[in-house]
Amino acid sequence: MDPLVLTLVLSAAVCHAGWNALVKSGDAPWVRMATMMAISGVCGLVMTPFFPMPEAAVWPYLLGSAIIHQVYFTTVCLGYRLGDLSQVYPIQRGIAPFLVAAGAYFAAGETLNTAGIVSVAIIGLAIISLTTGKRGESVNPKAVACALGTGTMIAAYTVLDGLGGREAGDVFGYIAWLMVIGAFPFGLSVAFFHRQTPLSELRQDIRVGVFGGLLTFAAYGAVIWALSITPMTYVSALRETSVVIAALIGSRMLNEPFGGRRIAAAACVAAGVILLQLSRAV
Repeated sequence: MDPLVLTLVLSAAVCHAGWNALVKSGDAPWVRMATMMAISGVCGLVMTPFFPMPEAAVWPYLLGSAIIHQVYFTTVCLGYRLGDLSQVYPIQRGIAPFLVAAGAYFAAGETLNTAGIVSVAIIGLAIISLTTGKRGESVNPKAVACALGTGTMIAAYTVLDGLGGREAGDVFGYIAWLMVIGAFPFGLSVAFFHRQTPLSELRQDIRVGVFGGLLTFAAYGAVIWALSITPMTYVSALRETSVVIAALIGSRMLNEPFGGRRIAAAACVAAGVILLQLSRAV
């Protein structure tokens, strides 16, 4: 993989784990997420005058991705209300490369070799280990369901944005307009539901959301650019190395239980996605 692509996607993974931790750490994840998306949308809006409007053939990808993102934002917030970051995040991110591999195969003819298939199996086993608690006790099944739903949405918008970014004459125009149309529906909906909440109660969450929004914009903008020039499965796999960072944050900074066990499982997920990345050269 091109060193610039490698560096940007790894940086995006760090940023992604960071803003997810910010959403999880507060008492108002909906407000934090909505603020993040609004800031990301503003950043995209600032970009629009400098890049051409996407052509008509690109808009189905943009609109499809924007709709899927609304579901994604919702399941992320629900998952973090029901479960721990160090459990939910590795599941939702770990399942995505497998689904992206399937989607990329059917939509773009991208295939995996034997090493790639083995790596997907490793990821799957690690994910299964994250769905049980201490001594085999079941964790909150709703949290697991939300995480699996989130992973499905991640894979869907990744494939759409990979195809859309390639179809677009200028990928930066695609990035700008996706940020705009994908951000505001969720943000406006949350603002409506909190219209009677005193601003003083939300000020801290909004401040955190502003910072997280900058991380979001930089992280996913870099990923879309990488998807436009690199096979989707490999970008997705490399991006999901963020599970190790999220597990560390959850267990060490958010005081979540069973940290060592979850870190071990997250490390297995990371090993799988790294092998998937390296399988391209096999």
